[in-house]
Amino acid sequence: MKKKQWVFGLIGMLLCAAMVLLQPTEIKAATKAERNAYRAVFDADYYYNTYPDVAATIGNNGEALLNHFVTFGVGEGRSASAAFNPQAYRARYADLQQAFGNDMAAYCRHYVNYGKQEGRNGSADGQAFVATDAQSSTQATQTTGQNVSGNVIASYTTSYEDDVPRVTNVELAARRINGVVVQPGGNFSFSATILPRTAANGYVQAPIYVSGKTGVGTGGGICQVSSTLYAAMVNAGLPATERHAHSLPVDYLPAGLDATIAGNYMDLKFTNTFSQPLLIQAYAEGGTLTVTLVLQ
Repeated sequence: MKKKQWVFGLIGMLLCAAMVLLQPTEIKAATKAERNAYRAVFDADYYYNTYPDVAATIGNNGEALLNHFVTFGVGEGRSASAAFNPQAYRARYADLQQAFGNDMAAYCRHYVNYGKQEGRNGSADGQAFVATDAQSSTQATQTTGQNVSGNVIASYTTSYEDDVPRVTNVELAARRINGVVVQPGGNFSFSATILPRTAANGYVQAPIYVSGKTGVGTGGGICQVSSTLYAAMVNAGLPATERHAHSLPVDYLPAGLDATIAGNYMDLKFTNTFSQPLLIQAYAEGGTLTVTLVLQ
């Protein structure tokens, strides 16, 4: 009898330990100051109407929606309002990246206190306003392509069909890297710059490669932009710090020049090894995609 009680007791202890281990890890709560920074850029009605998955779970409760944005939305690349997306704001401005790193609340504070007055673009789409001086957050110009002065060190062009769904993703990803300036010694991440590939960020379903097979996924086509950028990097003698080949051949450039992107675990990254700021220009229109690297 005592032996049975001992066995049942041991089983009970093991079950309790398992329950403790299986509890979800609590996400570190934002401080009051961080929460206030997020609140300053947050539009609850926009968030509710833009993200039906969140609305279906949380409902139209302003504080609950703000909680979701602070806890999950920022990291998922969701926009706080029609005018502001913290991840896009971070990716767009090298000077702010140097100042704030991964402190997303700081980007919100900067946009409210300085960015809007400086004419900086805080939205998840559109042409990027880029700081011309890494040490100053007050000098900004809009890069519009052909007017940018500097030394073109490489350019690469690929073609795409402009009457299929993937054209949306190709042109959107091109717009999001267009105008990005990487300072000397600075780092660039293609995946972070184009934002998470979600419908909320403007991406659509299109063909993709998955483990050596063709499939369909949100954002299909972005890899043509990353690959065209990588081909330009190769021509410029700019090494990648991270680059992955596709599991199947692609038909828009030669073998060895492609660079696949997958989730947050396959990226195209580089460090600006030049002594001058490096400007990325990307234009996709009418079936032609061109990526140009310019030293300023």
